[in-house]
Amino acid sequence: MTGFSSSRAALSCPSPRGRGVGGTRWGQAVRLAVTAVFLALAFATPAGAIEPQEQLADPALEARARELGQELRCLVCQNQSIDDSNADLARDLRTIVRERLKAGDSNAQVLDFVTARYGDYVLLRPPLRAGTLALWFGPVVLLFAAIALLILRRRRRPAEAQPLSAEESQRLARLIDEEPAP
Repeated sequence: MTGFSSSRAALSCPSPRGRGVGGTRWGQAVRLAVTAVFLALAFATPAGAIEPQEQLADPALEARARELGQELRCLVCQNQSIDDSNADLARDLRTIVRERLKAGDSNAQVLDFVTARYGDYVLLRPPLRAGTLALWFGPVVLLFAAIALLILRRRRRPAEAQPLSAEESQRLARLIDEEPAP
């Protein structure tokens, strides 16, 4: 029995914080929550935005539809492709793409059809043309303009005031003394 009690005493030895080996209920709850989150993330699979009823029966056409879906922007989410978005408009665009492919359109014809309706902004990588120059170079131009404005503002700061010369100090004193009485 002495061996049992000594091992038990070793297990219940207080930690430096004054708590037992098991910790507090709060610590156990935190460990349990962290473990649950870790397991949930480990077994989570990303849900695709494309629903099974949207998929085409022909795997080659479906692959082309997916390829086109990665090139088209969701106009609601703006920085997501229509393949990745769950928005109703993205679902409608995916349907249009699949209908056009089933009708026999080429990838270029599908893109032309969609851009004719929604403009070049619907493309995640719009072509470089006169009409899309603002999309391509606008952010860079704005960045350079902001930097130039900051530089100009720093240069235009008023210079520090120079101390008055002896002559200017005397003149100021005379002007103050000559002040009309009320």
